[in-house]
Amino acid sequence: MTASSPAVARPRNLMVSLAARGFVKIGVLPVLVLVALVVFASMSDNFLTVENIHSALRQNSYIVIATLGQFIVLLTGGFDLSIGAVTALVSVSTAMAMVAQAESSSPLTAVLVGIAVGMLVGMGCGLVNALGIASLNINPFIMTLATASAFSGLALMLTSGVPVAGLPVEFSDWLGFNKIFGIGVPIWIAALAAAGLWVLLTLTRPGRHIYSVGSSPKAARLSGISEFRTLLLAYVAAGGLAAIGSVLLTARIETGEANLGASLPLQTIAAAVIGGVSLRGGSGRVIDAVLGAVFIGIVANGMNLAQINSYYQMIVTGAVLALAVVADRLRSRLAVAVYAGKV
Repeated sequence: MTASSPAVARPRNLMVSLAARGFVKIGVLPVLVLVALVVFASMSDNFLTVENIHSALRQNSYIVIATLGQFIVLLTGGFDLSIGAVTALVSVSTAMAMVAQAESSSPLTAVLVGIAVGMLVGMGCGLVNALGIASLNINPFIMTLATASAFSGLALMLTSGVPVAGLPVEFSDWLGFNKIFGIGVPIWIAALAAAGLWVLLTLTRPGRHIYSVGSSPKAARLSGISEFRTLLLAYVAAGGLAAIGSVLLTARIETGEANLGASLPLQTIAAAVIGGVSLRGGSGRVIDAVLGAVFIGIVANGMNLAQINSYYQMIVTGAVLALAVVADRLRSRLAVAVYAGKV
């Protein structure tokens, strides 16, 4: 038995090494998706139907887009806790602009003006975050927590907490429920947003600078990269993406709401990290963020079909985030061991 122990140990060590390398490369998401599919399919016969999958993707398109915004900020080594408040402020701003414009203009003009106002508000919020973080050197946690409170308060002040109704019917028809080639418009918009962000991060110099600043701000500065401009781009882009998601959500619910997006900071961070994006910055791919957001949507949809109480859904989301953080740290440690040849 003693003589055969090394032979037995070698296959085991090989399996451990392969498992560790696989975890470092793809993360924990594939396992979680498989578990979610099996569990929810066993709880509801409708879960894996084409209609339900399409509905889940359409309803959660705004989460995918908001996660892309959170992702680009995470790449810089920061994060955005104001993304939910930005969603709410954009929603009421868009709705109020449309209602005001609809009285004297065509539906198309009203919709375009409302969307333009919403985009400007979202990017303006991102600009405020960027100036505080990049110019005043305020910690991203403190800055975005403060602006989250301010943006949320502003949304409530504008509406007195009352939903903004009376939006043009065409707005919801075009952006909320319309289909192109059988696929919902929100899904197409989310796909275009992901493709555009991939182009920015992969094929452009400013995009590569975002990775550099996140990996090592000091090394980036020594290389001549402007940390200020890079952070400005990241946070304004995050605000713009949050605005796009907010417009889609507003079109779906057909009113401007000042209480939208309360859970978005938690959902988007959890989605990005569970997809394999590092909390330390400088590491992650667009597809990681998208798949993480889709997973969050799968979980929410599955729990809704299973008629699980919303309070339990909040617990599950929190547990997913905790698991994502643990997996991120374990993955980083294993990566060091793998690259050092210890595993």
